Order: sequence, then structure tokens, then C-alpha cells
Amino acid sequence: MRTATRPSWKRTWDRFTASDPGLLRLMAGLRTVGAIALTLLVLALLGADVTHMVAGSMAAMVATFAIREKQRRAQALTLLLGLPVALAAMSLGALLNTRVVAGDLFFLALIFAAVYSRRFGDRGTALGLIGFQIYFVSLFVRASGSTLPGLCGTLVIAFVCSAAVRFGLIAESPERILTRLRAAFRARLAQLVDAQIELLDAGPDRVEKALEELRQHTARLHETAMMIQGRLADGTSDSATASLVQRRIADAEIAAERLGVLLLTARSAERADTLTLHLPNAPVPAPGNRLRAQDDTTATLRRDLAALRVLVARPVADDRGTAVAHVRNRLLGYRDEENLPRTSAAVQDVFRGIGEAARSVLGLRMALDGPQDESDDTPSTTRSREELDAEDIAVAAAEGSETKDDDRTGLERPTTRAAVQVAVGSALAIVGGEFLSSQRWYWAVLTCWVVFLNTASTGEILVKGYRRLLGTVFGVVAGVLLAGVVGNHTWTAFALVLLFIFAMFFTAPLSYALMSFFVTAMLGLLYTLLNTYSAEVLVLRIEETALGAACGVIAAALILPVHTDRRTDELLATVLSRLGDVTDAAVEQLSGGPALDLLDRARDLDTALDDLRASIQPLTHPITPLRARRQTARYLVALLETCAYHARSLAATAELLPHSKTVAADPRLKRAGRRIAHNIAVLVAHVEDQQDAGEVETGASLASMLEPDGPDGPRHDRVTGRVLRHLQRLDEGVVGLARPLGVPVSTPDSKTSPHAASL
Repeated sequence: MRTATRPSWKRTWDRFTASDPGLLRLMAGLRTVGAIALTLLVLALLGADVTHMVAGSMAAMVATFAIREKQRRAQALTLLLGLPVALAAMSLGALLNTRVVAGDLFFLALIFAAVYSRRFGDRGTALGLIGFQIYFVSLFVRASGSTLPGLCGTLVIAFVCSAAVRFGLIAESPERILTRLRAAFRARLAQLVDAQIELLDAGPDRVEKALEELRQHTARLHETAMMIQGRLADGTSDSATASLVQRRIADAEIAAERLGVLLLTARSAERADTLTLHLPNAPVPAPGNRLRAQDDTTATLRRDLAALRVLVARPVADDRGTAVAHVRNRLLGYRDEENLPRTSAAVQDVFRGIGEAARSVLGLRMALDGPQDESDDTPSTTRSREELDAEDIAVAAAEGSETKDDDRTGLERPTTRAAVQVAVGSALAIVGGEFLSSQRWYWAVLTCWVVFLNTASTGEILVKGYRRLLGTVFGVVAGVLLAGVVGNHTWTAFALVLLFIFAMFFTAPLSYALMSFFVTAMLGLLYTLLNTYSAEVLVLRIEETALGAACGVIAAALILPVHTDRRTDELLATVLSRLGDVTDAAVEQLSGGPALDLLDRARDLDTALDDLRASIQPLTHPITPLRARRQTARYLVALLETCAYHARSLAATAELLPHSKTVAADPRLKRAGRRIAHNIAVLVAHVEDQQDAGEVETGASLASMLEPDGPDGPRHDRVTGRVLRHLQRLDEGVVGLARPLGVPVSTPDSKTSPHAASL
């Protein structure tokens, strides 16, 4: 079916868009290379020498990648303000070139200001980056008073060419980026369904690999959902449309992840834990015999998963005839009990999951592709459309959430602290760099500057410095080989420079070491163009890079340090607090409380969890000697991801009220949610080192807490089993967090205090 309906080139393009959601990396590389190429063309037509062409290409690169705003007007204003900043930096670099002490002091002041300017948002970050990098360019090309006019003219040309490419040749808009991100979400969702088919068919010797691929595709789908979330405000016409798309994306993500858990359960001897989809190298559940390769039901299941994949991948515009409508109607029919095949309960759950996934895909198609032909709808499809329309009403009535500003001041403010640290580290790099080379000491300063970008703890700086040094070493080897091949062929060298710059931007989000490799190889070619190349120069770059990384780590460790433990504890407390906010609000709404903007709170939780995941990289890096600590950190994050999934599911279910025909409010849920709220509060207090934090409570299952108080009391059949299942799994996950965090756990019969195991 897939081969018949999807041309091979289309499948290849889908795989590429899935690997680069929104084509953000591709467009960043093309935009930067285009700006540099246009600058080189203009300078060549004007008869500029190689020095000015090198300066122009570096300035065009800086003017392009420094701009981070999403709106075109804001980008234009930042680029316009960046030109005088660049001219001032180049002029001061040329004037202070021969004044060593004054030049070094100004460079340190510029570094401090460039880092401190991050507190003013994307524009402040961009202007600080432009000022620092252009001053660095002045040192690289050895600007002087006599060459200043020509270099300033080169800067003007570079900024104009960057603007021409950004707003003309390779124009982008938030709407266009969001459209491509939505296509990438579809492609990644289709890949996840493919991974689920592989898990269904995997034999005993391939199940671990299939499960690992399922984990990877589940994480990649979540990554794309978060990217869409960050672009909704700028890429949609109004808040109602943004809320609708957000809702449909969340529905599809939750349904797909749930389908994976149900599939794993169906081929196992017991119910699979959601944690298995989030914990790397988690043991595979014991195999069962509920699915057999020869079973007709298994063949039907495989067929319907393939049909779901087609439904996901095909936009409405490609629907022709009644084939897709027939597939859609059949899959949505599994939401009705009478349409389920006669098989074990676990396998029936998989078919139900397929029906719910098909419903979420229907909602996704309605939100992304607009009105559709309803002439072939069956009663099951009509019911699903009515439910989705009712949910749209609830989504449109939701209010937006507010973002709290960082109220820290003085040296507690991250930008101020980082500015002081970078200034001190750069001072050490200048002194040490001068001992290594009085001509190229600035490489050490550049490395010190770079390792502080997008880092927030000493451990992160150490890992980033290590990766930069590793990439630099291999880049030097490549630079030596390429310099011998290129020789005096100027345009060949420039062509390779453009290729390496594209590769640098395309690989930057994937691997910092790989990006550093391309940067160093490119610099070797630039030295060749400036006739300053030698093997000794590139070896010196390794030494300066190592020195700069060491200076950055020393400054981060000794000057206003933020230790990795402290950073992870702060982020962990934030994650737990937001988990509590989402859970409390969802339970309140499921209990009959007022409607709240739950999905925004759930995405705030996901954002905090992403920050925590990034901050523990020093603890989970392969080179870390603390193996037990690494396993603890991974287990803790996997548990939090599991809890976040169940909290998202509760939030999505709660937002169905009061328009849902399948879920009704039950006031007794508030009683069931009290234990979860208490336990999360205890975990937060423990992480924040509060006195008398209390104990995590365990006891009877939440389902038993909803049993009627008397023979005439209402039973919990008005609350769907899915809500109870998510609450129960969330309760278990929160209690499970107590062990790695060393929090005491109490039971109705006994109290235990597990051995503390911190991050």
C-alpha cells in the first residue's frame, strides 16, 4: 500500500524533512552560504583583494547567524542596528591594534558587555555577538588605520548582502517555517508508526533493537511537537488557531505514544510500563504468546498499522477516490466495542489504540488541512468529527498563560554572572595566549568565549570545551591535508570554505565536536588564502584552543561558580513544581472545577524537562567516571518523562470537559489526587533542602479510593478507565522518584527511609 501510494522521491523527502524539522538547519546553512557568496561576488566585481574578501565573508557570516528573531521586522531592525556596532568594533580594533594594553582592556570590556547584553533578549544577544565577532575579525585580518576605510566599506557590503539574502533570495517567514514544522511532525509520526510495525514483527533476537528505535522515534516526535509549540505564536494568525493546532499536535503525540505502550504490552507476558519507552537500555518485558505471526488477528493488526501510517502521511490534498475514506472509517470504527476483533483483552486494547490514534490524525488533518469531504463518513466517523468540533469550542474558550520574569538581580542574575566569568576567563586566556603567540593569542579568547555560550554550569562548560578541543584536533588534520591540495587556487579555496560553512551550520545542532571540526578546517583554508598558513599555525590553534577551554573551566569553577549539582537541583525543583501544577489543574478540572489552559501548562512542564535533560549531560556523558551516578541521572529523567507523559494525557483529557460525551467530571477525583499533590510537594521540598520536608506516602490504589462510600453511592464508571490509569501510573511514578532522590517513603503499616542517592 505504501509503495503504491507514495513515490520513492516523496518518501525520501519525508525522511529528510523528518531529520531536519522545518528545514531549519538547511535554511540556516543556505542563508549563511548565500550571504557569503553574494558578498564575495560583489567584492570580486569591485576588484577587492583577498584580505578584504576574507573579512567580508566573515562579516557576512556573523551578520547572518547572529540574527535570531522570528519576525521579519524585528530581524531588519536588529540588522540595521548591527551595522554601526560592527563599524565601531572594526574601527576600535584598527585603532587599538598597536596599543597592546589598551587593546586588551577594551577587548575585555567588550566581552563583558557582549555577554551581559543577553539579558535584553534576542536583540541584545545579536548585537553583543556582532560586536565581539567583528572585533575578532579586525584582529584576524590585522586591521590598521590605513586599511580601515576599505574594511568599513567591506562591512557595509557584507551587511547589505546579508539583508538581500535574508529578505529576498532566501526569504523566510514564521508562517512558512511553521508549515514545514507541521509537515515534519507528520513525517516523524509516520516514522513512529513504522517503528511500531517493526516492533510488532520483531523476533526475539531483534526486539531490543526495535524497542530502541521506538524510543528514538518517540523522543523525536516529542522534539518536533516542542518546536511547533515555540513557533505557534508567531506562525499563526490568531491565538484561537494557535490553541487549536497545539491541541491537535498534543493529541496525536499522546495517542501515538500510548499506542506504542499498548503494542509492547500485547507482545509481552504482562502490562508494559511507560517507563520502558523513556529509559535507554531498559530491559525488554518478558515475551508472551498473545500475538502469533501466523494469527489472522496479527495480520489484521499489521494491515491496520500500515493503513494508519498512510492516513498520517497523506495530506487531504492527495486524497482521491474513496480508498483513504474507507481506511479512515475502518480505523475509527475500532472506537466502538462491537467492531473489535475477538481476541485477548491486550490485543483488543491495541485496536482501540489504533482507533484513538486515527481519531487524533483526523483532528490533525482538520486543523492543518481545513474542511474535508464528509460524504463517505460512517456513523463512527461522524461521531468522531462531532467530538472534535465540541473540543474546538473548549479550546477556543481557554485563556492564555502568563510567563514569569526572572526576578534575580545583581550577581545572582545569570547574564551578569556569566559576563564576569567570561571576562575573567578571557583575561587569563589573553595572558596565556600571549605566551604562546603574540600574534594569534585571540584564538584562546575566542574558545573561552564560545564555551560559555548556551551553558549554565561548570560541568556543561567542561563538556563543551572537551568537544571543541576534540573537533579542533581533527579539524587541524583536515586543514593540513586541504592546504596542500588547494595550494594557490583562490576560488577553489573559497568554494571549500562555503562548503564547510554550510556543513558547520547544518551540523551545529547535532554535534558540537563536528561543528568545531568544520570551523577549524575552514580556518586552515582562510590562512592559506591570507598566505599565513603553516602546519605550525594549525598546531598553535590546538594549543590556543586547549588553553582557552582550560581558562573557561577555571573561571567557571572559581568565579561565582554554578556547580552542576546545584544547577540540576534547581531545574529538578522547577520540573517537579510544574508537574504538580499540571496535575493539580487537571484533577481540579476533572473533578468539575473551572476550565484552565492546561496544555500550555503541560508544555511549560515539557520545556522545563528539556532544560533538565540538557543540564545533566555532564553527568551522563560517556567520559564521566561516575557510572552509578550516570545511571541514576538517566533513571531519574526517564521517570520524569514518564510522569510528564501521564500528566499531558490527564491535561488533554481534562480539556475535553464539559463538551465530551465520553468523559464526565467526578468530584471524587479530587480526593484521589491529594496524595499525588502531597508527594510532589514533599519531593520539591526535599530537593530545595527544606527542613521537615516530610515523607512520600503510599497506600491503596487510587481506583480503590474512588469506591462508593455506601451501597447507594455512585461508582467510578462515569470516570473513564484511562483517567484512572493515568492517575495510577502518575502516582507510581512520583513514588518511584523518591528512591533515587533519597526521600523517605511511608506506608500505612511501616515507614522506610531509603539510602540517599543524589544526582
